[in-house]
Amino acid sequence: MKKLFAFLLVVSFCFSAYAKDNNPFMGNYENQVAFNLGQGVNSGIIVPPPVQFVPFYLLHFQYSQPTTFFKLPARQSINIGQTLGFGTKYEWHWDKYTIPMIFLSEDIALLQGEKWFFSTGIGMGLQAQQNERIGSKLIFQFKLIYGYKLNDKLNLEMFIQHFSNANTAIENNSYAFYGLGLSYNF
Repeated sequence: MKKLFAFLLVVSFCFSAYAKDNNPFMGNYENQVAFNLGQGVNSGIIVPPPVQFVPFYLLHFQYSQPTTFFKLPARQSINIGQTLGFGTKYEWHWDKYTIPMIFLSEDIALLQGEKWFFSTGIGMGLQAQQNERIGSKLIFQFKLIYGYKLNDKLNLEMFIQHFSNANTAIENNSYAFYGLGLSYNF
């Protein structure tokens, strides 16, 4: 994982001269709203394999503004999410994890083309209650995003999103999602 992160960091700095005047998330716009839907995966790994899909979903609204991160184009966001669980699968009672959450995040464009971008994101926030899956109200988020610009104002994004307590509590089985998002720039 450390080697992958170092490689992405080096490649992203190679493209930073092109990227500094071109924010792939928003173009020349100053605001963005997005709606994301995620399908849960039963995994404690930060980048979960696409196996063991579970009856656990994420509804997620995001408001963003453009920024930079060490000269790389980025967006800072406030996020309001709701997890929805149903039934039991893989010995977990998913209905117990229907919990609202709010968090701040920053997504950083690592690679981009004329119509696409690849980014990573981190965030921190709170869920309304702790449970035996994430033993804390404090949550941390990691996200990988592949985005495609449908036009000047609309982006379609595919993502992998991971929430955990970053080992700040005894229990840390995490939430993980594969999802799709649609964003609108204005």
